[in-house]
Amino acid sequence: MIIPDIASGAVDDLTTLRSACDAAVSTILATDPERVVVLGAGEPGEDRDESAGGTFAPYGLELHAGGPGTGLPLSLTVGAWLLDRAGWAGPRTYSTGVPDVGGRVALLVMADGSAKRSTSAPGFFDDRAEAYDASIATALRDGDSVALASLDLDLGVELWAAGAPPLRTLGHMTKDADITASLRVDVAPFGVGYWVADWVLG
Repeated sequence: MIIPDIASGAVDDLTTLRSACDAAVSTILATDPERVVVLGAGEPGEDRDESAGGTFAPYGLELHAGGPGTGLPLSLTVGAWLLDRAGWAGPRTYSTGVPDVGGRVALLVMADGSAKRSTSAPGFFDDRAEAYDASIATALRDGDSVALASLDLDLGVELWAAGAPPLRTLGHMTKDADITASLRVDVAPFGVGYWVADWVLG
């Protein structure tokens, strides 16, 4: 929904979210990484390089993102779109598992929250969803990798929180790191939880 042409009449409702995504991507690219690793939800498989790409055609928009390929899942396609939008032309890795982050890399984690925050949400309403999303928001705000690494994935499935696995992976990957955290956005438009945050590791 952050893709303007897909959001259509709801495009203005997501302006703040979209702007925060742009700002967070600018922050990680300002670290001058050798490579950007995009981590997202999807069926486990081998990591893919910058030749991979994705399309929004299944969502009614003839828009391509990333490299010439078309096999990226939605989460990674949105990540590719954000990097294209920011003008990143350097090396990329796309991963739905535990990526190799050797060298000086920036990690772009694409992870939405629960989809049961209201009666108009895709998964209808579940009174556990708000607390689940709030715990993630707090972890992102505080740079609490241990909390992310402890996320309940089974509850995430029940709450349609597709982003729980990559967030848990982020927690494991950053344990014991010195993290300076910034939570830019914590919202639930259309009953779906979204956050935008950036972490700088010391």
